[in-house]
Amino acid sequence: MTINNSTTAYTLGNMTLGQACCTPVPHLQIKKLSIAYAGNTVLDDVSLDIYKGCITALIGPSGCGKTSFLSSLNCLLALIPQASVTGHIYFDRDDIIHDAIDTMRLRRRIGMIFQKPNPFPLSIRRNLTLPLREHGVRNRYLLAEKVEQALKDVGLWDEVKDRLDGSALALSGGQQQRLCIARALVLEPEILLMDEPCSALDPIASGVVESLIKRLQGRYTVVIVTHNLAQARRVANYAAFFWMKERVGTLIEFGRCVNVFEHPRNPLTLAYVRGQAG
Repeated sequence: MTINNSTTAYTLGNMTLGQACCTPVPHLQIKKLSIAYAGNTVLDDVSLDIYKGCITALIGPSGCGKTSFLSSLNCLLALIPQASVTGHIYFDRDDIIHDAIDTMRLRRRIGMIFQKPNPFPLSIRRNLTLPLREHGVRNRYLLAEKVEQALKDVGLWDEVKDRLDGSALALSGGQQQRLCIARALVLEPEILLMDEPCSALDPIASGVVESLIKRLQGRYTVVIVTHNLAQARRVANYAAFFWMKERVGTLIEFGRCVNVFEHPRNPLTLAYVRGQAG
């Protein structure tokens, strides 16, 4: 890793990162986070910072709490009966666990992309205008402008501009996932949460979405759950390794991605990234 504090960028592996990652600034601060369902703890005592403009990969075996952790970052767990969250998640000086917050506004600022593409059974256009209208955008010219920009941001505009009123369900799996990302971007969020966004896609579509994620760096703060360690190494600036201890998920190691993969501090992390555990 080469750092040059006199410029606005440094290199991490083969990646040149922008100013946002040059001097890490916390966008989310997680302190002693624990999550339980019906009284059964699934994640315990997790503390880490999510840095502004950077991509953070959450890695670890299935069942260690990565998706629960991700869902807590925009209060989605509040929609699950008998789910409980303790600790602190600070965003813009607010503790989203304990302070009275507008969850609709929060989820506009912190968008979520799910594992399986989930476009609405509507037209391509309405998939993007519906959330805008829900948030008060009514001007048809502004709606059209925002739809076009969001589709361009995900590289989908040229593929669908002549069939915006066609069904979104007629798109390929990769196109549907990019449409779902565009649906999040159209609301101009600050943070994007991605739960294995490529796992349901074929290798070609997965590569397209992965390239898109890399392009989002600097403009957005991205937190991505992935079981693909090679993908984590390619796209992420930071990595958090989760594991199960006594049937409860816990954070084992967090740091710059290159350090977690090449110079891990914990022997368990080393075994996992080498394919010897998990």
